[in-house]
Amino acid sequence: MLDCVFRLGEFDGIKAFSGFEISGHAGFGTAVSEYRGNDIVCAAVSSCTMLVCNAITENFGAEAEVKVEENRITLKLTKPDSSAQKLISAFYEHLEMLSEDYKNNLRLRIV
Repeated sequence: MLDCVFRLGEFDGIKAFSGFEISGHAGFGTAVSEYRGNDIVCAAVSSCTMLVCNAITENFGAEAEVKVEENRITLKLTKPDSSAQKLISAFYEHLEMLSEDYKNNLRLRIV
């Protein structure tokens, strides 16, 4: 199961997303096919995760720490950035919609 943890931080007295951690594997492809690499849930989440990370750091120029490890991607804003926070919020909403269709493969949490 993909575990998607979104972190809230307080910036100038306002709570907003400050980062996220995506880890694990959805296991969808192996459940519906004998071929590895057919996991459309993992592919969808991985693709939009990298889009969000690259947009925040490269396009918005926000100050953030990004770590890409085996089965884990984390992003943590090191300085408040309203555009980055809005994009993280949109990312959360996107994954929330995916989790409605793939609830056995994708878990969302806010901490």
